[in-house]
Amino acid sequence: MKLYTVMPLVVVLSITAGKCKNKQPVYKGRLEIKAICMNYTIKLLEGDLDTATYVAEWKDESTGKTHTNVFALGSACTFPSTINEGDAFYFTIDSSYKSNCAVCMAYYPKPAKSIAIKIVKKENQTN
Repeated sequence: MKLYTVMPLVVVLSITAGKCKNKQPVYKGRLEIKAICMNYTIKLLEGDLDTATYVAEWKDESTGKTHTNVFALGSACTFPSTINEGDAFYFTIDSSYKSNCAVCMAYYPKPAKSIAIKIVKKENQTN
């Protein structure tokens, strides 16, 4: 086989291999509480998310209801308004998130730990 026919194949394989290594884990969550001013609480449903990043058990002082494996939404500017309380969705951690929108300051209780996330897709949604 001649060198000029092998080189494009090597380049394509190198690019593809690099993309596979950098793929972020995808987690499944559900919007438990959709409260005023983006005070949202999300429950982790599936995935091996570091337990130090979310609250194992949290009680909503407004309702008295206890929630498990939850965190506060840390990426209010990019969270889709089409996701409603009770909706499940898939997400990745958004470590590059920068808050660049105005969010009101009204209070609603939320877990002490928050995570910035990026929605991959809503459950039962086609690509």
